Amino acid sequence: QVQLQESGPGLVKPSQTLSLTCTVSGGSITTKHYYWSWIRQPPGKGLKWMGAIATSGSTYYSPSLKSRTSISRDTSKNQFTLQLSSVTPEDTAVYYCAIGPMVGSSEAYDYDYWGQGTQVTVSS
Repeated sequence: QVQLQESGPGLVKPSQTLSLTCTVSGGSITTKHYYWSWIRQPPGKGLKWMGAIATSGSTYYSPSLKSRTSISRDTSKNQFTLQLSSVTPEDTAVYYCAIGPMVGSSEAYDYDYWGQGTQVTVSS
């Protein structure tokens, strides 16, 4: 059973870089053709796909966030990481990591596995 767990600071100051890590257990991030995504949900709003890294290592980003987003992985630790730079209060959201066979979807049913989510608040 594949399990995902997000980790990172719950509070980030404006203009700083948000950094979150997703640790995967019960499966390898390189052995199956999946996309390993970061998705967020601002308060009162729907899910928004941010970006993904494929098992090949290729990365994909939402056009609206591409200039501020970087996704990387550490295969030795079975982890992938999100970095979002120059954050503002509008980046306050619950951040999820998820795995699925598609890239770019903001629909929950397009993903096979989800982390529980981690609340990130951007505030001074």
